[in-house]
This record gives sequence, C-alpha cells and structure tokens, in this order.
Amino acid sequence: MPICQSGAKRRVYMDYAAASPVDERVLSEMMPYFSDDFGNPSSLHGSGRGPKDAVEDAREKVAGLINAKRKEEIIFTSGGTEANNLGIKGAAMRMRKKGKHIVTSAIEHISVLNIMKYLQKNGFEVTYVPSTPEGFVDIEQLRSSIRDDTILVSVMYANNEIGTLQPIIEIGDMIRGKEIRFHVDAVAATGKVPIDVQSLGTDLMTISSNDMYGPKGVGALYVKDGVSVEAMGQGGGQERGLRSGSENVPGIVGFGTAAELAANEMVEEGARLTRLRDRLVKGMRGNVQDVFLNGHPTRRLPNNANFRFRYIEGESMLLNLDMMGISVSSSSPCTSKSLLPSHVLLACDIPTEEAQSAVQFTLGRSNTDDDIDFVIEVVPGIVKKLRAMSPFSPANIQEMRSTAGHKERDEDHHQDG
Repeated sequence: MPICQSGAKRRVYMDYAAASPVDERVLSEMMPYFSDDFGNPSSLHGSGRGPKDAVEDAREKVAGLINAKRKEEIIFTSGGTEANNLGIKGAAMRMRKKGKHIVTSAIEHISVLNIMKYLQKNGFEVTYVPSTPEGFVDIEQLRSSIRDDTILVSVMYANNEIGTLQPIIEIGDMIRGKEIRFHVDAVAATGKVPIDVQSLGTDLMTISSNDMYGPKGVGALYVKDGVSVEAMGQGGGQERGLRSGSENVPGIVGFGTAAELAANEMVEEGARLTRLRDRLVKGMRGNVQDVFLNGHPTRRLPNNANFRFRYIEGESMLLNLDMMGISVSSSSPCTSKSLLPSHVLLACDIPTEEAQSAVQFTLGRSNTDDDIDFVIEVVPGIVKKLRAMSPFSPANIQEMRSTAGHKERDEDHHQDG
C-alpha cells in the first residue's frame, strides 16, 4: 500500500466541504472546450457557436437543479464569493433609494459577513440576527428586525460549518409581498439536498460548482425574473450585462454536467451519506467521553458531522488525524488561517475554549463504512493523548478556577483592610 505524504499508509478524505474532486464524467465533458471547441461564445462566426450552445446547455442544467423557471435566471460567475457580492451588493445598490437597512444572520459564511461590513462602511445599516444553540437563525428575532426601510434579507440555506438547514421557506413566507429582496447563499446545500427556488420565495440564490464535484472557479447567481441588481463590474456585457468578461466555457460546461449529475443522484447519495454520518456520530459518542455534536442532530446536511472535543484544541486534533491519514477541517476552510474560534460556534453560545476544540468531518462519494470504522478506531487514542497534554484538562481547569478564586478572595480581603 502506498505511503501518503503524511507518512500514513491509508488516506481517508473527510473534508469535502473544502474541496471535492472533479467527477470523471464532468472532466470528460469539459475537455473538448480546452482545445477543439475553443472559440469565444460571443463570436458571431462558426467557431463561437459551439461554445455558445454549450454555455446555454449548461445554463439549462443549472437552472434545472434548483427548479428555476427560465435558464436566463442563471448568471455565471467565478464562484460563490463573486455571486454573493453580485447578489448582495447588487441588490443593495439597486434598492438604496427605498432604504438602506439589511437583515442577515450572525452565522453566515465569511464572504457574506465581509460584504455586510463593506456595506456598513458605505452608508448601509445591517442587523445581525442571533442563532439558537442548535444553529438556527432566531426566526422571531428576524421577524422583529424587519422595518419599513428594510430592503434586503440574506440568510444561508445550510450552514457551511455545522450543517444546520435553515427555515428558508418560513423566512420567504415572512417577507413575501413586501418590497424586500431575499438572498440565499445555498453553496453548502446545492447538490446535497433538493432545492426549489419557486417554492422558497427566493429572489436571489448563490450556488457553486466546486461543492458538487464540478471544477473550482465557477459559480452562479440565480436572479428571479423581474428582480434587478446592479452590476459590480463593467465590460463587454456578457451574462445579461451583470457579469462581463469572456465566459469560462470549460468550467461552465463542467458546472452544468455536475448539476445534471447531482439532480439525478443526490437523493440516493444523500441517503447513503446520512447513514454514514449517523454511524460516525454514534461511534464517536460511544467511544469518546465529552464529545458533542454541533448543530441539530437531524435537520442538517447529510454529509456533515461537526464535533467539539472538550479539553482539546481543534488544530491539534486535526494535525494528529492527518498523521494517521485522515483529512478533516478544524473550521470553515475559508477562515482556517485565522487563529480565532469559529464565529458560528460562538454565535451558538458555545464557550470559547470549546469552540476552539471543534473538528468538522464532511463526507463524500469516496467514503465507505470501512472509513467510518477506521476513524472511530483511531480517534479515542488521539483524544486520550491530547487530553493528557492539554492545559484545558479537567484538573487544570479546576486548578485555574481555584487559583482565580483565591486571588479574588485576597483582593476582597485587601480592600476590606
């Protein structure tokens, strides 16, 4: 058996939220557009017609995945982050004469939260609705946050870290009929659970190719018919003038194929991943003390199991798992360079030291029952070793609390004196 880079003889990949391999069927469809059908889809001659038809075919497939009414409601972008920028900034700028108040949740993806910070610096007011301990946006606080000058509500379909599925239909019903745009970041959910934009009351939705075994660097924004957003860049007028620039034809073709495959296979694959996920959760809880599942136990993505291991740092856990050949994440891959604990877990009222102990397992097509058994077998030994070394062990925490108590009593005595 080949030795992997970490030195382990076996490699188990459980970080599908960070990246997934391109499906071989997707890659096969992409290949001709790198060399044979390389024409620009905006060209009027014959070399451009094939690529243009391929882009429109892909648009139809992506529209079908989320049950958009028309393929023209799909605007291709360079990924989920750009689509979030176009949807949120574009709607805010288009609606600013009506008002400048936006409502979002405290557990959004970092790309959304940074867009909100940008808008706040440029004259908009943003209300961040808190989360429940299980990772749901507080629906009643969201309802009370809506004002006469509210122009946009942006809530993710599923949390990218803890997997909790948000009450999107209820939020859509709440603002239906109001002059408020509803944006949904569905990157974490699309291709994993069925999504029907026509029943959700959604005006704008962000999706990404990479999260469904398509190529990286390709995404899309669903823009409902009749909804206007302001372009974030100017150029040649491609994508209805909302996203100018020569189309990434191979990437878009791959995205379309990945969307078609997801539409056909996600229900069966989702059931398989749910079974594996539940087996992992049961095994982890049964073999490790003081381990907790973050998020709701069942109303979550089928492939997501996010744990916190009390008295351990998540980064240490990740590195030790990597040495055993197991790839996981200690936080959202888009914020993994930060030393700060997850803003999602803090918003769920999880103590800082426990938030820092979180490890995210996201399953995918390559994972098997044997992989789950291997992880369950390996984790207890790692936990035992790390807890023996941890400054956050029960004995050390008790000692720190005792020391703090003695110091407080000494200070009180000094003040009394």
